[in-house]
Amino acid sequence: MKPRSRPDAPPPRPTLYHALRRIHLSVALIAVCTAGLSLTALGLTALRVYADHNLHLIARSLAYTLEAPVVFRDPAAARDALVAIATAEVAQASVYDRDSRLLAEWQQPVRARFAGLQKLASRLMAPGSVEQVIMHETQVVGTVRLTADPGKLFEFVLSGLFGLLACLLLTAVSAHYMSSRMLVHIIEPVRNLMRVAHAVRSERAFDQRTPPAHIAELNALGEDFNGLLDELESWQDQLQHENRSLAHRASHDSLTGVLNRAAFEDALHRAVRFATASKARVGVLYLDSDAFKEINDTFGHAAGDEVLAGIAQRIRACLRDGDLVARIGGDEFAVLITALRKPADIIQVAEHILLRMKDPIQLSGGASIEASLSIGLAVFPLHAQTAAGLLQKADEAMYQAKRGRGGHWQSAQPHLAAAETVLE
Repeated sequence: MKPRSRPDAPPPRPTLYHALRRIHLSVALIAVCTAGLSLTALGLTALRVYADHNLHLIARSLAYTLEAPVVFRDPAAARDALVAIATAEVAQASVYDRDSRLLAEWQQPVRARFAGLQKLASRLMAPGSVEQVIMHETQVVGTVRLTADPGKLFEFVLSGLFGLLACLLLTAVSAHYMSSRMLVHIIEPVRNLMRVAHAVRSERAFDQRTPPAHIAELNALGEDFNGLLDELESWQDQLQHENRSLAHRASHDSLTGVLNRAAFEDALHRAVRFATASKARVGVLYLDSDAFKEINDTFGHAAGDEVLAGIAQRIRACLRDGDLVARIGGDEFAVLITALRKPADIIQVAEHILLRMKDPIQLSGGASIEASLSIGLAVFPLHAQTAAGLLQKADEAMYQAKRGRGGHWQSAQPHLAAAETVLE
């Protein structure tokens, strides 16, 4: 069953192409019909005048020829004269003597085909009957009466109608061809505008452009539309750049350029969930500067900022591409090591960082500062089963390392060197 259409649904709207083509064809057909009907009316009027004049000429010729038969009252001779002179334009010819008595008569054979139409044409367009007196020595001796034959006129009208129909058909075909050619120059630019506007609205494809149009106004409209798209594309690029910048600032520390605490905790939660599902290991390093307060007090906060940036740069240089470093707060940093093959691998990372931090950090003012770190280590699932617990265990291990001699790493309990053989 076909689905019922909603009674309140609006009717489908016609396309611009069909509307313009219908208007163009209608105007062309109306113009041709008006011209055809006008020419037909003028032709029929001229034909009626011509037929009336021709009928009078035939009547005068018959009156001259019938003079002798009428004077001698010879019906046979009168009929022979009618047959000899009457043409296809005469439907009936009658000869009367001076007493108005019928002397002879001749009639065109009636055509059975289109007889009704011929009678209608005779009433509407034929000139009717014509009477002409027959003179003999300045005296009226008789009368000849002729009735026009509508057959010829009907044939002319039919040929005119066929010609008019042929002209209408030829004009319709020509108008359809010309309208199609014309509408291509109008509709194609509009369709290009629709296509580009739809792509911009639905797909945000601001790189789309409309091609040049043949018509000046449509070409100017397309150029203005392309100009708007240029501005929109520029605004979109600027917004995307600002969004990327805002997203980066929301997830990164503005001083060191590494992740901030919130972004690091999100990454740690995702890494722990993945490690739980895949039975993998995740390591966390919690790092803290051993003498950052003394650096700020001695060299100032600007030097302290340079030291923090240098620490972050050195930590990042010691990591793989998939590992993450973040500034947790103040002079504290955290490192996320993913896909540990064995727990002891995290010790190598910590020792590599401590080795790099033995080199002094060069400040912009020319001074060199040594900034040692204390590092706490924790491995999932050995030391904790959650992301928060893992970070807390690493923090506790870092404070144990700091309470020792500093510049050293410390593992959460159980100690990694003792636990490595158990996990493997």
